[in-house]
Amino acid sequence: MKIFVTAKLKAKEKKIEKIDDNHFLVFIKEFPIKGRANKAIIKLIAKHFKIPMTQVKIVSGAKSKQKVIKIQE
Repeated sequence: MKIFVTAKLKAKEKKIEKIDDNHFLVFIKEFPIKGRANKAIIKLIAKHFKIPMTQVKIVSGAKSKQKVIKIQE
């Protein structure tokens, strides 16, 4: 399954807002330094879908706020 994520960095709290079935807003506290923001996004998505972090992978947009993420089932 592929989902489309818009990352909102430097937020006050970590949360996910669902826009529709495949589009999400992800709010994280981390700064985009040395991949910390991407790791936080992967961790939050894995927690949201109740799956291991190893099943979540950023397919495109690693250096962008717009990301395509693949969730392995």
